[in-house]
Amino acid sequence: MKQQEALDLIKRGCDELLLEAELKQKLALGRPLRIKAGFDPTAPDLHLGHTVLLNKMRQLQELGHHALFLIGDFTGMIGDPTGKNTTRPPLSREQVLQNAQSYREQVFKVLDPNKTEIVFNSTWMDKFSAVDLIRLAATHTVARMLERDDFGKRYKNNQPIAIHEFMYPLVQGHDSVELKADMELGGTDQKFNLLMGRELQKHYGQPAQCVLTMPLLIGLDGVNKMSKSLGNYVGITESPQEIFGKLMSVSDDLMWRYLELLSFRSMSEISSWRTEVEQGRNPRDIKVLLAQEIVARFHSRQAAEAALAEFEARFRQGALPEDMPEISVAAAGGVIAVPQLLKQAGLVESTSDAIRMIAQGAVKLDGERVNDKAIVIEAGKVVVAQVGKRKFARVTVSYQAIKY
Repeated sequence: MKQQEALDLIKRGCDELLLEAELKQKLALGRPLRIKAGFDPTAPDLHLGHTVLLNKMRQLQELGHHALFLIGDFTGMIGDPTGKNTTRPPLSREQVLQNAQSYREQVFKVLDPNKTEIVFNSTWMDKFSAVDLIRLAATHTVARMLERDDFGKRYKNNQPIAIHEFMYPLVQGHDSVELKADMELGGTDQKFNLLMGRELQKHYGQPAQCVLTMPLLIGLDGVNKMSKSLGNYVGITESPQEIFGKLMSVSDDLMWRYLELLSFRSMSEISSWRTEVEQGRNPRDIKVLLAQEIVARFHSRQAAEAALAEFEARFRQGALPEDMPEISVAAAGGVIAVPQLLKQAGLVESTSDAIRMIAQGAVKLDGERVNDKAIVIEAGKVVVAQVGKRKFARVTVSYQAIKY
């Protein structure tokens, strides 16, 4: 592949590349580059948001470069302060190691194991003495640390910042020194930490790594970044049916971003699909292709076909519970919001409960996941409402005049 073609693939979907001129110089050396991406094992399972970086590493592997998958078993005990307005509770070494083992088992669903080196930053950080840590801390000032957005906000709002939190970006940067990284990948929220690696490499007389930031994947709610705590995630260890169903619930607009960041299809092919949709093709057809690709990646091609068949049987051919209740609800003024519909149908105890279930991705209408609590249903409609895996109702929406 020509250098410009390789560069275009590297930049696919990225938010920022620092510095492109330096990367061209590194590529011109004709040797495999050392590509670093770090993950703190703060939870046992990975979701599709994590795989945005893994996909980029896989693309770089296919270009012949060497992937350094760094498991931050040392930094995981500090807790990444990125995006946090409070100090993270530290994890025990046992929790970190257990999660790290889970990561090792999951990453090779994306990365080529023959071209991947798994490293742990405890390998060198456990050997650090108090003197070593003091010398590392001496490379930067408190003022420099407060330039970091989340630290700066907490300082201005008189929210506490623990001293050990300042060590996190320093240790992450030092990892790049130990690994002699040519490039580091990270989310847009990691830019400060990634640039720290460049600065520390210069400090220790090494060539500075290039930095490639990737956008944070928006979750199923279409608003917030994908997060297990928000319930808007797709876990890579979930069942084929669950992965397939969740991806089919993605909005038509967000679908294109998922294709760019999660699919291994070429951008020219994705562009042709976009043209076909603009000309009338049903976007659901494209979602099926995406969902099948992701399920096949984390399970198998056979599992993807089975998930599609189950999805079509359940939601296109009416394979629903035989004892599903028939319920009529009143739409004041001719429309009713989904939370109120669910409450009137007896599927939730309150509208606040309904809103919570929507946020968790647990509400579907006619087989389509509801991601927006403000969606309304018009009078005269009949919809199959589902909350969780077991609560169903066929709901008829009746018109009710507004009383003044």
